[in-house]
Amino acid sequence: MSLIEARLAAAEVARRVEGGFRLEDFCFKEQLAFIKDPARFKAADCSRRAGKTVGIAADLIDTASRWPDMACLYLTLSRLNAKRILWRDLLAINRDYGIGGKPHETELTLTLPNGHIIYLSGAKDKAEVEKFRGFPLKKVYLDEAQAFRPYIQDLVDDVLSKSLYDYNGSLALTGTPPPIPFGYFHDCVHSAEWSRHSWTMLVNPHLKTKSGRDPMELILEDCKRMGVGLDDPKIQRECFGKWTRDLNSLVLRWSEKNHYGELPRSLHWQHVLGIDLGWSDADAIGCIGWHEKDPNAYLIEESIRTKQGITELVAEIERFISHYNPVAIVMDTGGLGKKIAEELRKRYALPIKAAEKTRKFEYLELLNDALRTHRFHAKKDSQFVHDSMLLEWDRTDFNGDKLVVSDSFHSDIIDAVLYGFREAGHWMHVPDVPKPVPGSSEAMRAEAEAMEEAIIKQVMQPGQDDPASWPQPDQGTDWGWT
Repeated sequence: MSLIEARLAAAEVARRVEGGFRLEDFCFKEQLAFIKDPARFKAADCSRRAGKTVGIAADLIDTASRWPDMACLYLTLSRLNAKRILWRDLLAINRDYGIGGKPHETELTLTLPNGHIIYLSGAKDKAEVEKFRGFPLKKVYLDEAQAFRPYIQDLVDDVLSKSLYDYNGSLALTGTPPPIPFGYFHDCVHSAEWSRHSWTMLVNPHLKTKSGRDPMELILEDCKRMGVGLDDPKIQRECFGKWTRDLNSLVLRWSEKNHYGELPRSLHWQHVLGIDLGWSDADAIGCIGWHEKDPNAYLIEESIRTKQGITELVAEIERFISHYNPVAIVMDTGGLGKKIAEELRKRYALPIKAAEKTRKFEYLELLNDALRTHRFHAKKDSQFVHDSMLLEWDRTDFNGDKLVVSDSFHSDIIDAVLYGFREAGHWMHVPDVPKPVPGSSEAMRAEAEAMEEAIIKQVMQPGQDDPASWPQPDQGTDWGWT
């Protein structure tokens, strides 16, 4: 930056500081309508690049400025996501308008001169939800609400809503429609108990200013590159904020027909454990079961736990082993997982096999085929099913001739189930041949064939049932043929 540019920038900051920070000057109409809505519970389902994140940052700064010695909370799936999504915008407003807030990078907090604290955090699972219990708040934003798992309802109903009692605070859910219209966010958006707001990138003036192009022009260019039209479900969801069934975007095709209530009765169940290891992510265990009278495989139990040590992991694996007596345990041994697997083999004598990851897409297709033909079943309230509704292909990225799984949502249990499924033996099922009805032509034919076989066995001498052992004609032998 040149000296002149630096002086101009400083002059602009001085002008903003002198004028103060006003939402009406900072936000466009749709953002402002959402922020100013007095409803205590509201939801915004928007397209991508609609400007909702910047609007959230502006509202948090404004609220904190007007209410001293209180607290606001911005919450999304993980702390890292919170930092990536909102932290930069929050700091920019604080800096450019001379708000005077003191940022704490480690804690992800911004403390204003009046004592109000803005917190950024993540809530990836039920365990992390508990840290917000008993925390008095003036305002809460729960962003990326479409990607939260079912515990989001407990987070809202049992924890966050009660934290708003002290200051008669408000809570807002924000997000983009997922590939399948389902889940808590979908229900809130379409509920009369929540005040709904919707807008798209087409009304975001900053997108055109920064890109120098009309948003619709950018959308049409994307459609051409992807070989789709404006009516494509993914375009409708991500660019226009519409709730559609975008099945082609999903990696897995679970449907209601893949749900089971109770397992079939059998004394001869066999089981396989699939294990996916993580630390910042979760350790996930999936138990796949099948039996010889059934051509189907079932997700019988799943376990997803974050930040557990080796001792806790082993205890959980041993619980599965003692209960299911698996014929195999398949684990992701990539990276640190290899050392962990070796340690488990040596110390606990666990029969662990390394998961084959090079053919992951082939096995995904096999699992998909089992889902389409209803040969793989899972309970509809399982995390596997919930994650299956959110895990998408990234159609903007290709690896050779293969699709790439989008990094917008990560699932641990899907990988664990995949490891177990490809080791399961349900595909070896041989259906029983039905016995013919007595007196039917099929029964008479079977009886005749059985009688013929019995006569042949009586006539043939030992060793004579093999034609190779019969005497062969040679020159000079009289066989009595005329």
